[in-house]
Amino acid sequence: MVAGLIFMVTGCSQPTTLEEIRSEGVLHVITRQAPSIYYEGRDGPTGFEYELVKRFADKLGVELRVRVVEGNGEILSVLDRNYAHIGLAGLTVTPQREASYHTLPTTLDTWSVVIYHRDTPRPETVQDLIGSTIHVLTDSNHIRHLESQTAQAPDLKWQAHPDLDTAGLLERVESGEFPLAVVDANELALNHVFFPDIKQSFSLNEPEKLAWLFPAEQDNTLLDAARSFFANIEDDGSLAQIKERFYGHLDRLNYVGARTFVHHVRNRLPRYESLFQDYAENHSIDWRLLAAIGYQESHWRPNAVSPTGVRGLMMLTRRTAEYIGIDNRLDPEKSIQGGARYFMMVHGQIPDDIPEPDRTWFALASYNVGYGHLEDARKLTEGAGKNPDRWMDVKEFLPLLAQKEWYSKTKYGYARGHEPVTYVQNIRRYYDVLAWMKDPAAPTDQIARQDLFNFPSDSFTKNENEESAPTLPKALGAAPPTL
Repeated sequence: MVAGLIFMVTGCSQPTTLEEIRSEGVLHVITRQAPSIYYEGRDGPTGFEYELVKRFADKLGVELRVRVVEGNGEILSVLDRNYAHIGLAGLTVTPQREASYHTLPTTLDTWSVVIYHRDTPRPETVQDLIGSTIHVLTDSNHIRHLESQTAQAPDLKWQAHPDLDTAGLLERVESGEFPLAVVDANELALNHVFFPDIKQSFSLNEPEKLAWLFPAEQDNTLLDAARSFFANIEDDGSLAQIKERFYGHLDRLNYVGARTFVHHVRNRLPRYESLFQDYAENHSIDWRLLAAIGYQESHWRPNAVSPTGVRGLMMLTRRTAEYIGIDNRLDPEKSIQGGARYFMMVHGQIPDDIPEPDRTWFALASYNVGYGHLEDARKLTEGAGKNPDRWMDVKEFLPLLAQKEWYSKTKYGYARGHEPVTYVQNIRRYYDVLAWMKDPAAPTDQIARQDLFNFPSDSFTKNENEESAPTLPKALGAAPPTL
């Protein structure tokens, strides 16, 4: 109000929203904690939406200042009073929100999915939900979709929880306290591996775009700048890279694999945890990454032996063990010591100008398939006009090394190129679970912005009879079931 009087007295025109932000040097964002939006990782704030808005602030040349509140109701209240420039609430674009705020779709789709415990009957239709209370979050996308179903199911009942988040709903369905819940498909994808007894049933709606929300009192200058920003990062591929970082590995651990892994974390890992920690610390590696590699290699079995002669907890070849000075591959301590040492060597081969976390993904792939084959795949990637320094691009070309029309053009020839892709994706998912189980106060950031590191393998192949993992949001390659 004071600023407005000054402008009236002096006869100057009021600055635009974007001019005010640049003048102050700060972009104010209001949000809540959720893996899909914002959380504190090991190296500071992260989350899919946070990474986007941080890049936007950097593009504007201003500081990003984030205020974290308890829920969407408070976010909307702050926006209603024009006390923040942008709200990140994990909400979708609707006619009602467009009437109350300026909205900008973020290109990521989600939908409301019904979840239940796998030991209970699967609900197939809305009518199957009648008789049970459906649990949802207050001020979420789902209440509107439930209300739309009351025409065909007037006795539908639900309870909204203002003090829970998505993980809280999932935990209560997992424990059996809640019989049913409705959650966002993208948040389920990020959390599902931690709650393997939960199953998804049908969705209540077609995919909708998640949106950034801007106060109605603002002019369109910030909105237009954000729209231009999204167009630019979509064109240059960086938006797809951020999606891959947070969502690109979520389908690698199904129900059987998740239950088995959690069982081994509790029963096998304690025997070797201190060894992973000690040797990882010696080489400045996150011990949970080193442990994830060990699990991918042998399921933490110190006497593991493959038909090709690799053996031990870290499945070292004889040649590798001799090269790094390990004389007993079946000794778990020496195996872990050798694994950490070798991983550091392989990681050091990856060009320094490849940023993390891609450098670590490349190191893992190189550990599995060999540096020469990785370089072949990077050259194929570059030849196709894609970025050889991005894992999300190179992982598309690694499988081509098994096809004569492609490997005949390379220096190192044939490779089972699907294996390193599966290898990297598995380790990323194992790391996620270890980070969640071993450091629950600091949720995993998918190894973002860390110098982690890598390894060789005999990949564990998926049992075709195992239940498949949850589908991902349509924008990331999978379509939802709908009513």
